[in-house]
Amino acid sequence: MIPLKFNLQFLLITLTMLIVSTIVNAQSKISFDVSFTEPQAHYVDVEMLISGNKEDKLEIKMPVWTPGSYFIREFAKNVESLKASGNKEDELKVVKIDKNTWSINCKNNNKIKINYRVYAFEISVRTSFVDQSHAFLSPTGIFMYVKGQLSNSAIITIKPAKGWKHISTGLDKLNEVSNIFYASNFDELFDSPIEIGNQEIFEFLAAGVKHEVAMYGGGNYNKERLKTDMSKIVNEETAIFKTNPNKRYVFIVHNYNSGGGGLEHSNSTVLGATRFGYINEDTYTNFLSLVAHEYFHLWNVKRLRPIALGPFNYDSENYTTNLWIAEGFTAYYDNLILRRTNFHSPERYLDIIADEINLVENQPGNRIQAVSESSFDAWIKQYRPNENSKNSGISYYNKGALIALVMDLEIINATRGKKCLDDLMSTMYDEFYTVKGRGYTDLEFRTRAEKIVGKSFDQIYDDYVNGTKMINYSKILGYAGLELKVVSLEKTFFGVTTIAKEGKDLISNIARGSSAWIGGLNVNDELISIDDCRFTDTEKMLREKKIGDKIQVLVNRDGNLIQVEIKLIKDPSLRYQLMSVKSPTASQLVVRGKWLNF
Repeated sequence: MIPLKFNLQFLLITLTMLIVSTIVNAQSKISFDVSFTEPQAHYVDVEMLISGNKEDKLEIKMPVWTPGSYFIREFAKNVESLKASGNKEDELKVVKIDKNTWSINCKNNNKIKINYRVYAFEISVRTSFVDQSHAFLSPTGIFMYVKGQLSNSAIITIKPAKGWKHISTGLDKLNEVSNIFYASNFDELFDSPIEIGNQEIFEFLAAGVKHEVAMYGGGNYNKERLKTDMSKIVNEETAIFKTNPNKRYVFIVHNYNSGGGGLEHSNSTVLGATRFGYINEDTYTNFLSLVAHEYFHLWNVKRLRPIALGPFNYDSENYTTNLWIAEGFTAYYDNLILRRTNFHSPERYLDIIADEINLVENQPGNRIQAVSESSFDAWIKQYRPNENSKNSGISYYNKGALIALVMDLEIINATRGKKCLDDLMSTMYDEFYTVKGRGYTDLEFRTRAEKIVGKSFDQIYDDYVNGTKMINYSKILGYAGLELKVVSLEKTFFGVTTIAKEGKDLISNIARGSSAWIGGLNVNDELISIDDCRFTDTEKMLREKKIGDKIQVLVNRDGNLIQVEIKLIKDPSLRYQLMSVKSPTASQLVVRGKWLNF
């Protein structure tokens, strides 16, 4: 007789096998052929082949956003001429049932071929672009998936346009074939941008990982210098987490006349750069800062992540209040890594921190919106700035970076230089990514931070994360023997920003609490004159004015000439500068040395 315990174990194993078998049988085999019949017209031709189908109807979907860029972009708007055919190449009925979903009647067809075209003509690190010189494919706007089958694998065959020689992507080649790639699931596919063309490719080895750099657009970069400098960044960041999760990593760099921005992926990144900026030391250092930022995301966000950011819902927003950690901490580390690798001197790094403080503390919206709220509202605000954004909100990048500074110095001070923010990040990575295989909650991050520092972070969370109080910089910087020098600006505060458009000087922004704000000037007003003098330049025209003076401003508002009397008030903005105290204590020097790496 078989023991009852064994019977239950056998039954459980059998049921598990049946469930797995059912799931596997329900999954289709999916492959894509990507070609470019009209690259000069900015089109991508896609053929999606679904084999082993057992359903009478299939729903095919295209994501509405791309991970790392928290904005609904409606990629399906670029899809044209979608058609489907069955086993015998006969056309199947296709009905679009919502903005990004097509229903296909495929009864008695185990093989379905779907053909469609995608118009790709938006230059950014998060959207696809095709012309006669190259193709950049941001996968969420190119590849569709079968509803309920995101865990399915996919094979992608790239057929470059005539004259294109190279394909750069983080996807693995299938059987080492140069133009056929494999994705183990659609999350991997959607996280693997593809560059196709004649990009210059060079490689370097760092942290035991092979790194490929694909340079499109030319430029005055020095390959050997980039190899050396990018290696330093890779090694320094890997040292924080004590492990690099990749065997291969790809930098796709788009060089434009004036470029910038980046988007992280699990084993690659896309960077925008200025084509001829590599020999300018400031521009070059900014590029290295971008490299450091996006590479740090290899751990922070792509693996160590807020719990809401994966598995992804590609149909709608994925809300989290923790982008101040995901992006803000990464923004803190990008320049800190450049300090540690000596691309920034200690003095230059302190100037950068002062600039960050000036930016955040002089933005009116910093007293209106908490950084946790800014994180949550990223979907409707971060990528949709308007004329009132600076008055009503704050960036989770900039404010988050300052909170990272606060936590870093709190940890260094409390542990007498034995630990720093690195220890929190690596501990979180080990526990939640390596061991638990999931994202963290806000409470879990806070709890681990408090455990390392050995005290409550109530004030940080209540006042700085979920509140809008000014950071106590004197206390925080004092740990490192630094003080914040504050300079009051003795000047008037007109508060108007203008833009020239069609020969008119139009108001594009009015600062909250400024003279113009109080006096009733409006965005889109055309500035005609100030004190009966034709408007030319705000700063020049108000240079001789004093606080308390009244000026007469004539504007054109929707065709009506309106005279407004404005009383000039004092500019409340402050200028901040970091300086060392005269005689720092031994403990302050320990904190400073740990933080600034000297």
